[in-house]
Amino acid sequence: YWVMLGEKVAQLSLHFGVNDLDGTVVEEKIAHEAGATSRGALTRDELVALIEEAGRVPVERDTLYRPVVREGAAWRVAAEAAA
Repeated sequence: YWVMLGEKVAQLSLHFGVNDLDGTVVEEKIAHEAGATSRGALTRDELVALIEEAGRVPVERDTLYRPVVREGAAWRVAAEAAA
């Protein structure tokens, strides 16, 4: 969970077996009330940049872990995942 790890450690963790950084967060409070010093939220674009800067390819997925494709405000399950 990038909120608890911080952005830099989350990026580093991608090189040691982590394959899911969780998602965007609207407003995280629990970890910060416990002392986390990371930002309380990342936008989708910031999360994508974080992953790409670590040399990885970001894949957005739905709650069933199927890759999705965004088309403006709409999204759909990627064709290869739906097959």
